[in-house]
Amino acid sequence: MLCLDYPSAAAHTELIISVVFLWIRDKFFLNLDLGCIVNSIQSSGRVSTVHFQFLLVANMNKMFGLCFRAARQTARTKPLKMLQRRAFRLSSADTTLEKPQFPGASAEFVDQLEFIEPNVISGIPVYRVMDRQGNIINPSQDPELSKETVLNFYQKMTLLNTMDRILYESQRQGRISFYMTNYGEEGTHIGSAAALDPNDIVFGQYREAGVLMYRGFPLDRFMAQCYANADDLGKGRQMPVHYGSKDLNFVTISSPLATQIPQAAGAAYAVKRENINRAVICYFGEGAASEGDAHAGFNFSATLECPLIFFCRNNGYAISTPTNEQYRGDGIAARGPGYGMLSIRVDGNDVFAVYNATKEARRRAVAENQPFLIEAMTYRIGHHSTSDDSSAYRSVDEVNYWDKQDHPISRLRHYMTTRGWWSEDDERSWRKQSRKTVMEAFERAEKRLKPNPELLFTDVYNEMTPQLDKQRESLWRHVQQYKEHYPLELYEK
Repeated sequence: MLCLDYPSAAAHTELIISVVFLWIRDKFFLNLDLGCIVNSIQSSGRVSTVHFQFLLVANMNKMFGLCFRAARQTARTKPLKMLQRRAFRLSSADTTLEKPQFPGASAEFVDQLEFIEPNVISGIPVYRVMDRQGNIINPSQDPELSKETVLNFYQKMTLLNTMDRILYESQRQGRISFYMTNYGEEGTHIGSAAALDPNDIVFGQYREAGVLMYRGFPLDRFMAQCYANADDLGKGRQMPVHYGSKDLNFVTISSPLATQIPQAAGAAYAVKRENINRAVICYFGEGAASEGDAHAGFNFSATLECPLIFFCRNNGYAISTPTNEQYRGDGIAARGPGYGMLSIRVDGNDVFAVYNATKEARRRAVAENQPFLIEAMTYRIGHHSTSDDSSAYRSVDEVNYWDKQDHPISRLRHYMTTRGWWSEDDERSWRKQSRKTVMEAFERAEKRLKPNPELLFTDVYNEMTPQLDKQRESLWRHVQQYKEHYPLELYEK
């Protein structure tokens, strides 16, 4: 107990603050000394009560400012970090250890000048469960999914493939304006989608239609969006393949590359603050990983400790740019440790490997509040889009290899056939049925009217602004003046 010759009120106040200070210091392992505060008071000599209280309050504010900042930092820090802080306090007192105490990195001192090589290991391995013939390599990694679940995987993958073929041809016939296929990447869609919870939020790029299909997005909705008809949830405002569904927690796709990555980080931080069993997954390609938004999203999610899965589809090409011209490092998974993220590289043509990796990443992301990076190695068999001709930058033999020798659909079919779950008759029957189902949805979409043109001006402001009113009136004057060029009978009234 401190015994100072001051009025009893001041002494009592000091005693209370001393006890609180010592408790907070021990609670948060702070290397602070109350003696500094006391000495500053004692050095002033015998002072008045007012002067003493002023000094006490000034030092108290400083003390609680330091304690508050430390408490706030500790509240969001894991026990391991608290132990590290204790270790720092202990080691800092012993200067003979010569341990680096720089706050920005974990390292040891060395006395040799040496630069770190870009590839310190031979390459990040590719995790897989099945070989190319559909055989399970390591039984301990078999997810042991039921027959019904595996059949659902296969049917969703082949249905997506069938829808792609029909809509691609419809664009070539001038029926829709644009399309992007998912050929060769079906395993990344279905394997990852199956490992998620329906409440998890999905941020897609523009080649994740299978994720939405697995969640129950009907064929009629896919067709409505591509045809921009009155049934389109986006009311005809987006170009084809820019799907979205609020009910299925699938955020609407936007064209600018990689914008979804920092958006996903923000959504994951919000989910973390809600403290519920929910995660966010963000899909992107290896080309999008070269955008600055990727760096921002990776860094935000790691430092804010967000339950987020970054899922990179490395399909070999960013439109026409091959990977050897896109980056010099070991793919995308190698970047994870630099941001403090756990990373894995998987065989994207192995639906079970994708499923296992995503399921474990999802479990740990929610339990530990940290992001994960999955790099799914696959191959884009189709053109980038209907605006692209990939024969200008890759050979037919290269494409045929992946289409015939290492296709995710073929691999899963081998797995089912080996177990007697699928036969040639089943294949013929399902292919016929799935094509019929897609064509029926296609025909319905083509017959539907277009959205009412008035929808051009809605969903921006709660009440129409004078500027929008002016634009609306100008539009209708133009349409009436040149109505022979605007078949309004094709639009909803």
